Formats: sequence, structure tokens, C-alpha cells
Amino acid sequence: MSGRIGDLSPKQAEILAEFRERIQDILPSLPAQHDHHLLRWLRGETCIYHVVFREHMKVDTILSDWKPPEVIEKYVSGGMCGYDREGSPVWYDVIGPLDPKGLLMSATKQDFLKTKIQNTEMLRQECQKQSEKLGKYIESITLIYDCEGLGLKHIWKPAIETYGEILTMFEDNYPEGLKRVFLIKAPKMFPVAYNLIKHFLCEETRRKIIVLGSNWQEVLREHIDPDQLPVVYGGTLTDPDGDPRCRTMINFGGTVPKSYYVQDSVKVQYDKSVTISRGSVIQLEYDVPAASCLLRWQFASDGADIGFGVYKRTKEGSQQKIAEMQEVLPSERYNAHLVPEDSCLTCPEPGVCKYTKLHKNWTENQVPINVM
Repeated sequence: MSGRIGDLSPKQAEILAEFRERIQDILPSLPAQHDHHLLRWLRGETCIYHVVFREHMKVDTILSDWKPPEVIEKYVSGGMCGYDREGSPVWYDVIGPLDPKGLLMSATKQDFLKTKIQNTEMLRQECQKQSEKLGKYIESITLIYDCEGLGLKHIWKPAIETYGEILTMFEDNYPEGLKRVFLIKAPKMFPVAYNLIKHFLCEETRRKIIVLGSNWQEVLREHIDPDQLPVVYGGTLTDPDGDPRCRTMINFGGTVPKSYYVQDSVKVQYDKSVTISRGSVIQLEYDVPAASCLLRWQFASDGADIGFGVYKRTKEGSQQKIAEMQEVLPSERYNAHLVPEDSCLTCPEPGVCKYTKLHKNWTENQVPINVM
């Protein structure tokens, strides 16, 4: 039995029914409640963390309420273009033109995560539209990785770390979202790059990766009709103006102008500076006198990224460990050594908030900070 609707064993059907019953309290928070969607979670990971993830990242409104920074819209390559022969959307990631250092000097890691979430949600909705149009369930996409031009600039350590976080986010929250991955025009250094990121991928995802040789255009045409495949990739599809690259649908990126670099353009006067030793945690405490107060923070780090989170104290007059406090903003890694962080949140209730910073990978980190 394949474990999919229409091909379930009695035992699999029983497990699905039990799973639906167990998650009744969070079912309305999922983007879809039908059996096809629930089976993706049974084949993948638990969905309780996905509900928390969707709330924290405001996923339900990210398509309408969030806009990526201009530098990401202009210089992050890739895009959706056409459908494969089974009706699944096809997404292209074009590696060569990417300028990882320029991008990470110009936008925060969180901006890149949100952009990937936005893209993935768009593709999820496209799968829903295709399901309605074709009268069959479309649950996953075909991904084409154009590796031409892959070089040393793409294995820069901060870029690999950021890409790893994006892959982990995708694996944890969009199980079974990939049907297959075609890698085309892979250079000799591809194995080096792949070894750096493969540990972020589950075994099931690794099995879906197909590295194509010199006949890659022929193989793509076996899976994608020529009129759905751009001319530059071996098909007949062009933009309305005849562009063989279909650049109205696929962004080919490019080198980021230094005018976008945040470190060079943003000068902040910080109130204080703290030094954080390796493995240590710094807590800064601030009183929130009333509900709906706005907390804003600005910080930068010297030499490496840093963890940051906001927590509310649950006991008065005593020290508390992070695990004992109420989480307000989950701790995440910020590339504040490349782009200064400047964010805020509206506190739903009064209390004492603690800003927590931790740093594990470097001997010492200098952190200037403002809190307003």
C-alpha cells in the first residue's frame, strides 16, 4: 500500500482516523483539513509544531501582508514557470547568478526565511488551484536546480548556514512538498557544495534528488511538456516578448550593488555595549507597564551571528531560567554581524520582559544594543 488516499490498508486507514481524532483541537489551525493533507503529516513529522510555526511567522497572511525587501525581490533568483505533465507546478532555482554575500549584507536572515515561506505558500495555493482544475489531488511540486556557475562564493559559511536554516524550515513544515528535484548543469565542485548541505535533508528528500547529465534537456521534456518548459531549458515556452528565459516568471538575479549594503548605510547610536563570552547567556530586563505597549530593539554583533529571544517573567522578585519563563518571541539566530537588527513587537499584557542573548560558536562577541 502506498499510504495515499485510495491505496490505504485497513491499518493505515485506522491510523489516519485516530490521528484526525487526536488533533481535533488544532485541526482548524491547519491550512487544510482533508485526508490528503493529514496523510502528509503522518508520512512526515508531527503537525503540532507546524501550528506554532504558522502563528509565529504569521503564515496565514504572509502572501497579502508581507513584502520582501527590494534587494530580495530584485536579486534572489528563481521562480515558478509552468507545470509538469502531471499538473504539478514547476519551480526553478538558478544558482549561478546568486550573490550570497551581497544579499546577506543587505537583508536579514529572517527576511530570507519569510521570503521562502511566502514562495512555498504561493506554491501550496497553486497546488490547490491545480487540484480543483484537474479534478485530482496535486500535493507537491517539481523543482529544477540550475547549477551552472556554482562556485566558491556559494559555499561562503554564512550563506551555507542561512540556506541550512531555510532547508530545515521547509523539511519541518512542508513534508512531502517536493515530488522530485532535478539538478542540471552541475559543475565538478557540486559534490563539495552538496556535502555541506545534505545533512539538512531527510532521507526521503535525498531520494527525490536526480542529478542529470548532458541529456538533461531530453529528461526534462519527458516530465514537462515543451510548451510548459522555457526555451533556455529545452522547451518552446517564451515570454510574450519572445524572451527564451521567461524572465517575467523566473528571476535570474545578479550581483547586488553595494548601495544596498546595510552596514554601510545605517549608522545607529547604541545606548550600551555588552561582551558575551562563548556559551554564555545575557539577560536584559525591562518593565512593560500596560498592555499594547510597543517594545523595540536594535542590536548588532561583532564577528558572528547571535541568538535572540523575548520572554516574560512568570514569578515576581526571583530569578528565573529561560525554560521557566513565558515565551513571547522564540529565540532565533540573527546575522547581526552582517545586518544590524531593528525590530519590535506589541506586548499583549503587562509584565517584565527579558531579552535573552546567547552565543555559542565564537570565543567572544561584542554586542551594542538599544531597547525602546
